[in-house]
Amino acid sequence: MYENVNMIQPIKPLDPERMGPQKAEAPGFGEMLNGFLTDVNHMQNYADKSIQKMVAGEIKDVHQVMLAVSEAKVAFNLMLEIRNKTLEAYNELIKMRG
Repeated sequence: MYENVNMIQPIKPLDPERMGPQKAEAPGFGEMLNGFLTDVNHMQNYADKSIQKMVAGEIKDVHQVMLAVSEAKVAFNLMLEIRNKTLEAYNELIKMRG
């Protein structure tokens, strides 16, 4: 029953070329922030266009417009908080340095 135990081969390391595509690196802070700012800008523009269309009578659903405005407001507030926290961190680094 246990005669084949000695025939077990040790595990070989994986060949990186056979592993498939490598995981892409995560974007840097600057790239991520730039993408977020672009998204916030698009949300603001969409909310403005929705308001203009509602005033012109093209959109009848007020809830759709209010949702777009609320999303833009939340995204803008988040952007301001990120800015504030980044500035706080920068000021702390300046204090520690000097």
